[in-house]
Amino acid sequence: MADTSIHFPARDSALRILAAPFVVFGKMLVTLAEANGRVKEAEAYQAMTDAELAERGLRREDIAMHVFKDSLYI
Repeated sequence: MADTSIHFPARDSALRILAAPFVVFGKMLVTLAEANGRVKEAEAYQAMTDAELAERGLRREDIAMHVFKDSLYI
């Protein structure tokens, strides 16, 4: 009985090299978005319980609208 194993390391590394700039760009966009103060504020609201949100007059589904109200023009 014979076993055959086929491996294409050159193609795999070439695809990784071609994809690398896109991966870096995507990671940069995520980092920029996470560094945004409004995103941090929204995350803080998301971490609150529903009762804490109710004390502030918010519902969980209204967090984004509340945080971005002056830039979304809703």
